[in-house]
Amino acid sequence: MSIIVVGSVGLDSVKTPFGTVKKVLGGSASYFSYAASLFSQVSLIATVGSDFPKKYIKLFNQRNIKLDGLSQAAGKTFSWSGRYGWDMGDPETLSTKLGVFADFCPKLPPQYKKSKHIFLANIDPELQKNILKQIKNRNSKIIGCDTMDFWIENKRKKLLNLLKDIDIFFINESEARQLTQEPNILKAARAILRFGPKKIFIKRGEHGVLLVSGKHLFNAPAYLMESVVDPTGAGDTFAGGVMGYLAVTNNKSINTLRRAAIYGTIMATFAVEGFSLKSLQKATLTKVKKRIKKFKKLVSF
Repeated sequence: MSIIVVGSVGLDSVKTPFGTVKKVLGGSASYFSYAASLFSQVSLIATVGSDFPKKYIKLFNQRNIKLDGLSQAAGKTFSWSGRYGWDMGDPETLSTKLGVFADFCPKLPPQYKKSKHIFLANIDPELQKNILKQIKNRNSKIIGCDTMDFWIENKRKKLLNLLKDIDIFFINESEARQLTQEPNILKAARAILRFGPKKIFIKRGEHGVLLVSGKHLFNAPAYLMESVVDPTGAGDTFAGGVMGYLAVTNNKSINTLRRAAIYGTIMATFAVEGFSLKSLQKATLTKVKKRIKKFKKLVSF
C-alpha cells in the first residue's frame, strides 16, 4: 500500500561533537519518506528551490520514491542550521531560512487521493488542514501527523482543530507537556487523546516511546546505541518506520501498532549513526530485523 507524505525537503548544516556538515539533505519529508520506503511505496509532496542538488533527486529515485508532487521553484531551498552539545538533546538552532518553502501551498495530484495512508509531516497546521480538505473518504484512511513546539506556541488553536481529524499523532515528550500543560507524561497523553486523535506516539528520545490508545498503553524502551553521530531527523525516521510498517501490513490493531513502534524505533537507530541520510541508506529489512532480534533479547524477562 502506498503512503503520501507532505512536508519539508531542505538543506541542513549541522555541527555535533563528532563533526560538521554543510548543505546536506534534510527536512521532515526526506527522513520520513526514506524510512517508510523500505516497507512501502511512498509519494512525496514538497517544494525545493532551483539550487537543490540533482544528486538528492537521484537518491529519492533510487529508493523508488515517487516525486510527482515535488515542485521546484525559482529561489532558495528551505535550509536549517543547528548545533548539538554532548548530551545530543535539543539542538541550538543557528538559522532557519524558509526560501521557496514560505510560499508552499501543497495540492494533491488526483491519483494521490486514492492512497489509504497519509502522513502530514511537521509543517504549519493550516497547511496540514488544507491537505485534509483535499482528501475524500477520510474514514477509510490512516492519517498520521507530526508537529513541533513552534506551532504549539504560535498556532495552538489551528493545531487543536486539526487533531480532531487525526488517527495517529506523533509528538515528543517536551511538546506533549507544552501542549497540555501537564508535567506527568501519562496525564499529558490522556489529555491529548481528548483533543481528538485516536492514537498517540510520544517520542521520548533515550527513554524510548510511549503508545497510548484508549485503554491501551505500550511503553517501549530505547535501543541501546554505542554510536550516535547526529540525531537530526530521528523523530521523522521513527514516524516513517511506523507508517511504513502499518502500510505494508494494512492493519491498525493495537498489536500491530506495538510492532510498528519497534520498527520505528529501530529505523531511527540507523538515522542517528551518521549525518543526513548517509547511515539510513545502509538500512535493509534484513538489518532491521537483526536489530529487532537483539532488541527482544535486551527487553525480555
